[in-house]
This record gives sequence, C-alpha cells and structure tokens, in this order.
Amino acid sequence: MSEDTNPLMIGVPRETCPGERRVALVPATLTALKKAGIDVILEPGAGQEAGFPDEAYVEKGATLAADRADVFAKASVILQVSAAGANAAAGADDLALFREGQTLIASCDPLSEPKAFVPLAERNVRTFALELLPRITRAQSMDVLSSMATVAGYKAVMLAADHLPRMFPMMMTAAGTIAPARVFVIGAGVAGLQAIATAKRLGAVVQAYDVRPAVKEQVESLGGKFVEFDLKTENAEQSGGYAKAMDEEFYRKQREMMAKVVADNDVVITTAAIPGRTSPVLVTAEMVTGMRPGSIIVDLAAERGGNCELTQADKTVVESEVTIMGPVNLPATIPYHASEMYSKNISTMLLSLIKEGSIEIDYDDEIVKDTLVTDEGQVVQPRIRELLELEPLNPPDSPPAADEAESVPETAEDEKPSESTEPKTDG
Repeated sequence: MSEDTNPLMIGVPRETCPGERRVALVPATLTALKKAGIDVILEPGAGQEAGFPDEAYVEKGATLAADRADVFAKASVILQVSAAGANAAAGADDLALFREGQTLIASCDPLSEPKAFVPLAERNVRTFALELLPRITRAQSMDVLSSMATVAGYKAVMLAADHLPRMFPMMMTAAGTIAPARVFVIGAGVAGLQAIATAKRLGAVVQAYDVRPAVKEQVESLGGKFVEFDLKTENAEQSGGYAKAMDEEFYRKQREMMAKVVADNDVVITTAAIPGRTSPVLVTAEMVTGMRPGSIIVDLAAERGGNCELTQADKTVVESEVTIMGPVNLPATIPYHASEMYSKNISTMLLSLIKEGSIEIDYDDEIVKDTLVTDEGQVVQPRIRELLELEPLNPPDSPPAADEAESVPETAEDEKPSESTEPKTDG
C-alpha cells in the first residue's frame, strides 16, 4: 500500500442484541490488523462488558468514535458479533446507518431469518454471514460456530453443576464415600465433546450418544462411555461427517431406547440444534417424570424449540422435581474468552479478503461463495435465495453452488469437531 493511500478502516460498534456481552474484536487482535494496513474505529464502550476497556484499544492504535453513527460513517467494513437476523429487532436500527458499498461481516442467522438480508441488499451493503463458512481445512481458524460451541459446551456443565443438589466427583471422606454424579450428553459435536470433557474433569461418570457411530472413538478418548442403540444408522451421516436429520419414526424409536439411559443419569445435556429448523424432540415429558428428583436438564437447542419437550427458551422451569434449563446464548455469559475466540475467527476471515490494503472479492473462492449473502444490491447466496423464494442467479445449466447440503447437522451450533477444535482432556 502506498504512503498516500488511506488505510482500510474497520468499524466495531457496541453490540445491541439483548443480553449480548461479547465484542467482535479484542485489543490483542489489532496488532495483526495494523500490520496489514488496517485501522480500527471503535464505538465507546464496545468492549467494556467483555472486560476490554476503551483504553486497551487506544493503546493498540484504535480510534474512539464520537458515537455509533460515527463508526458507520467512517468505516468501510463493519465487524459485529450479532447482526441482521441474529439481532433482528435492535439491528433494524442500524439499517439507516449503513452506507452504500459498505461491508458487514458478522453472525447473521441467515437460515432462520433470511428476510433480514433484503433491506441490506436494498442499501447495497455487502454482507458475509459467518455461520455459512464451509467445513474445509482453510476455514477452521475462521469457524465461529466451533468456537462458540466450545464455550457453550463448557458452560452447560457449569450450569448443571451449580444447580445439581450433589457434587460431581466421587469423594472418600471421613463421613463415607460420596458417589459421583452421572452425566448423559446427547450429541457429540463440538459442544457435546466439550461438555463430555468438562464433566469428566469435574469427576462425573459420563455417557454420550450420537446418531453417528463414527464419533464413538472421540467420545471414548475423552473418558466418556458411548451409548449404542439398536437403530439403523448407516445413513445417519452425510458427506463431511455431519449428522443428518432423520425422519420421525427414527426419532420415535430412539426416544424409546433413550428413556432408560435418561432415567439413570443425574444430568442430561442436549445439543441437537439444526440451523433454520425446529430442533428434534429427544427427551419427552414422560422421560422427565422418570428422572430422579433434583436431576438437571440443560438444553442447548432451546432457541429452536429444544430437544426436551418441556424446554422453554431462555427460562428455567421445574417439572416433576426436575430442573430444565433452556439457555439461548451461553457464549455471552463468558464474554472475555468468547470474545477472544470470536475476534480471532472474524479477523482471520477479514484478512483472507484483503489484498494490498483493500478488500478484493474472489468470487471463485469457496469461502466467499458460501458466506457472501448480499452483494451489488441483491441477495446472492443460493440457499438464502431459495429460502426467500427468489429465482436462482445462475443459469439453469450452471453447476450448483458448493455443498448445497441436502441435510443438516444434528449437533449443537451446527458443528462437527475438527482437529483444531476438538476438546482434549487434561493430561
């Protein structure tokens, strides 16, 4: 970049989604951005709730904006944690602040809220939805879903331990031996594996189930026991290793076999969330009545209906003396480290788009093709166009866009573990 060229300006506004405490960039990330010729302008207080004061950003070279409008007015690229469909209510207030030709990179919940992208397209805002990142090696360091699922899996166990009227580990005391708590994790994606690892570290006896038999080795490597049911699962995995959504008859048989396992455990953590679709019911009301008094269910699929029939999103309810928790944004409850992870993901994505100090879009790049939702005044992502019932942009004889998955993952946050994200046990 020549000396007379203005650096690319990145804007980081304060998050406005209710309960959101994370921030899109943390101060430590600014060093790498500066080396790439990028300046950062920050809305005052953007990182405060995550534990990053304005002074920490200024020390790393960021500029404090006068207000939120100033961030949007001066930045070419806006980085956010939750935007568009992921912040449908409060995010609408930002529409008037976006400028034509501006770029937005954020978690946007495109599969559930595709209509949120129409006004962005109308304002000619280029939008990248991080949830749509392809599961390829090059994109692992950008994978916000895996990062946030790691946080959610950990925190789910912490919530259970805090509410369970017994301790997790076995203890030998003068008053006698205390038996360990029993934990059952449903779904062995990133969130599930992290829950297994965390519960095991706390000393619980851990069992886990997934429709994909291939994850048995991963569960056992973390010290969990893999539960196997007599079900036909040869078609339960799609290309790339993800779990498929199965038909209702499969889930009915699965629930029948799962009832006894659920009853034998003190804690059940469910992670079967399907982006854009209602979560499958895996734990019925009848199963809940069969659990011991004081047992805990933490349902990580609560936002999309829940895996437990009695789950209420963002609420804790008690039925038949069993506590059922339905948290909807656990990463926001650990904002410091969740923000560090998110910042690494989103900055890596940003840097992949920059050539010689400016954003250059390679439309043949698999990451761009999958994540670019709006561009040049229209919705361009094929899956989102289909959800909006828009005609395909590609001519009829053109090959389909990369990996238009016929089925969807069945683990928390739409995740599959990879070498870079798979939780490890201590030692």
